[in-house]
Amino acid sequence: MFSCHTDSVLKNVTITLDPEVARWARHQAAEEDLSVSKYIARLLKREMRQTDAYWKAYEEWKRLPDDLGGSIDASKRFTREEAHER
Repeated sequence: MFSCHTDSVLKNVTITLDPEVARWARHQAAEEDLSVSKYIARLLKREMRQTDAYWKAYEEWKRLPDDLGGSIDASKRFTREEAHER
């Protein structure tokens, strides 16, 4: 019998912050009852997910058929006057 460890192992990272940024991070972390380390990890994870989601959506949009917006043809855009007609 053996054990298989599949959980990811956390990595330590050292960062340098301006005193004002460090003070802000400590304050924000305290408001959420977190350590600064956990607070920054949460911020970075959120940023990573937002960035990944944006690029995934962008790549999916580029694969759409032209009539659904998958391609931009500048020649088919309204002129400024047409866009502002009432």
